[in-house]
Amino acid sequence: MSKTDLMRQIRDEVLNLRESSLYTYRTQNKYFPVIGDGDHDAEIIFIGEAPGKNEAMTGKPFCGASGRILDELLQSINLDRKTVYVTNIVKDRPPENRDPTPQEIELYAPFLDRQIEIIKPKVIATLGRFSMQYIMKRYGLDFELDAISKIHGKEFRTKTDIGEFTVIPLYHPAVAVYNGNTKDELKKDFTTLKKYV
Repeated sequence: MSKTDLMRQIRDEVLNLRESSLYTYRTQNKYFPVIGDGDHDAEIIFIGEAPGKNEAMTGKPFCGASGRILDELLQSINLDRKTVYVTNIVKDRPPENRDPTPQEIELYAPFLDRQIEIIKPKVIATLGRFSMQYIMKRYGLDFELDAISKIHGKEFRTKTDIGEFTVIPLYHPAVAVYNGNTKDELKKDFTTLKKYV
């Protein structure tokens, strides 16, 4: 099966994920699941936590205010969004943009694991603490785990059953939506990705 077929399979499974409490919320609101977007051969995957309203209405990740900041950050290091892959751990929108629950992360994370396996990136850039915690624990970096304020922008190399890659924890672009002063810090962190471009 091609990578595209494998991704479609994930999409179809998420579409019919009736055991998720977010399934009813999605269908009642005529929302879409947000599987991911970008190059299936990307060297860099960006992983957020869960889709917001704009994302759920379009089925596209990071297409609202946070997405505009993500685009700006990518442009700051001359990285075309089409060449990376952007997704979230949780593929359905939690009500009122609340944080995803541990149960939701547990239910949706296997889909993300499969996406990582399909793409085989060189770099996983986590956006926010939920994806940072999940990815670092999942790929044997729990001993390096700390508050995001202490390890953002740092590189953590790991060897896994799907190959070697680097994990770079980053602040979620939403922080710059609420606090414009953090944008410079985000831009500085993004320069870490430059060597992988």
